[in-house]
Amino acid sequence: MSVESARAFYERVATDEVLQKQLQNAASDEQRLEIVLAAGYRFTPPEWEVALAKISKSDDRISDAELDAIAGGVSAVPYQPPSSVWSGLEQISFDKLHRLFNPSAWSIRTKLSVALLSVALIPMSFTTYHNLQESLKSAEDSEYRKLELLATNNASRLDQLIIDIQRVAVQVSTDKDVVGFLAATTPQQQIAFRTSMQRTLDNVFRSNPDYDVVYIIDTKGRCVAATNPTFIAQNYAFREYFRFSIQGRPYVSSVLVGTTSGRPGIYFSNPVRSEGGKIVGVAILKIKGEDIWEIVNALQAGSKSYAFLVDERGVIISHPDKSLLYHSLAPLPPEKQKQGGTLYGIDQIKSLNIPELAAMVGAKQTAHTSYYSSVERTRQMIGFAPLQEQPWVLGVNKAHAQFDAPLNQLISQNSRSLLAVGAIAAIIALLLAQSIAKPIRVLTKSAQSLVEQNDFDDHQLAKASYANDDIGQLVHVFLQMAQEVKAREQKLKQQVLELNVEIDEAKKARQVADITQTDYFQQLQQKAQTIKGQLSKNDVTETDYFQQLQQKVQNLKGKSIRSYAQATEESNYKGTEDTERSLSGKSQQSELLLKGDAKGEREE
Repeated sequence: MSVESARAFYERVATDEVLQKQLQNAASDEQRLEIVLAAGYRFTPPEWEVALAKISKSDDRISDAELDAIAGGVSAVPYQPPSSVWSGLEQISFDKLHRLFNPSAWSIRTKLSVALLSVALIPMSFTTYHNLQESLKSAEDSEYRKLELLATNNASRLDQLIIDIQRVAVQVSTDKDVVGFLAATTPQQQIAFRTSMQRTLDNVFRSNPDYDVVYIIDTKGRCVAATNPTFIAQNYAFREYFRFSIQGRPYVSSVLVGTTSGRPGIYFSNPVRSEGGKIVGVAILKIKGEDIWEIVNALQAGSKSYAFLVDERGVIISHPDKSLLYHSLAPLPPEKQKQGGTLYGIDQIKSLNIPELAAMVGAKQTAHTSYYSSVERTRQMIGFAPLQEQPWVLGVNKAHAQFDAPLNQLISQNSRSLLAVGAIAAIIALLLAQSIAKPIRVLTKSAQSLVEQNDFDDHQLAKASYANDDIGQLVHVFLQMAQEVKAREQKLKQQVLELNVEIDEAKKARQVADITQTDYFQQLQQKAQTIKGQLSKNDVTETDYFQQLQQKVQNLKGKSIRSYAQATEESNYKGTEDTERSLSGKSQQSELLLKGDAKGEREE
């Protein structure tokens, strides 16, 4: 309730000396009103009267004189009803809003605080932002280098695996029983080498569980021996590994799907040469595709990362997600799409349509990139490296969210540091602004008191002038100036008073001169001289009588002067006309008296 607000204000005024001094030192009722509103008190004049009536019944009330001296204008505190539209802003006037958004109207303390904070925080913010961006870029580059290094190491391991299997394929193609069987020109010779050749193929097959099949093809592409009997008599002349090796070149295929077994695998082929160097057939060693996938999938950079392998066509031949196998990273030309059924055992090679990953296809050096995965619906980062033995590229993929975790921690640390430094800078700025603004406020208040009340508080100025800085020197000079102004004002008042006395004396002298220099007074003096000349011819008694008569004239002159002075004083109240009439009357009386005396003298 507002009545309770008025009572709370009264009780605070009675006990809070700081608030009392603020209200007493306020130059006007408007300033007192602002102090009361700033203190959070709202009440109307009737509510103030009700609160005073309640307080008057208790014994702890202060006197009316003290109340008027302390809070002279607070009884006029207006009541402003709350507004549902402008809740929380109902006490803010348009002027205050204008001052809030008008820097030129800010107090010097606010300007200094804002300036100091800006000088401290803006450069630091730019520096922090720049350092943060550099740190993020450095961390991101470091993560990419980590992925690239991991991809390079894993690609090297695959290269070594390919080299080892190629050596086994070369070993099979150079085995004497294999060479003798393919180089035999008669069936009897082939029968002589078949058993030992089959034993060699079986031994190689059993030496590694990753091998799927080992078989021999003659120059026409027909399988003549194999560890899997279903391969025998099958024609593989259409296979790339046969076409390459029959021309004398070793070959390593992609992860293909076998037409006979229906199982994926990698085919290693090498030409079989006779003792004379003639190519008599091809030896093929196929390793299981699942084992290659397991090897690639084991190369991880974290819990949410994985590795995948693409061949020279940009088709995924190894991926943890089997649904993405034999999908191209980018759309393939029509002629390459037709090879899908032959090479990968599928009708059509579908595309993931990720243009960012097109850089992996046929890459010759280690690099990195990032892309958005429509499957995982997140941003991904990838480092990739090419294999040396095959035109394949191994990529190590990592979710960007996993990388963002340490970056977010770095951002949080930088933000906390900025806030901490900003808080310290704000405190220093406020203290410095307060130390500068406080003496200026004292100066302003003293100057206002000097203008309005012709006085100021010497004690406050003296306290503010203790500082040895420029502000303290300014306050000291202002204090000296104000004291000098007061002394000069007192001296000027004394001079004006003395000047008024001199003016009055000169006025009186001028007024006497105005009387004595009139024609009537001159005629009177002439008559007196004439009478004096006539009396000088008589005896001494007449001379004495004339002296007495002259003494009377002098007395009458003095009376006229005194009467004129009295008339001058009366003119202050009655005006100039009354004064002139009084002077005219006095002059007429003087004239009549002189005429009467002169007449009496003549008669005598």
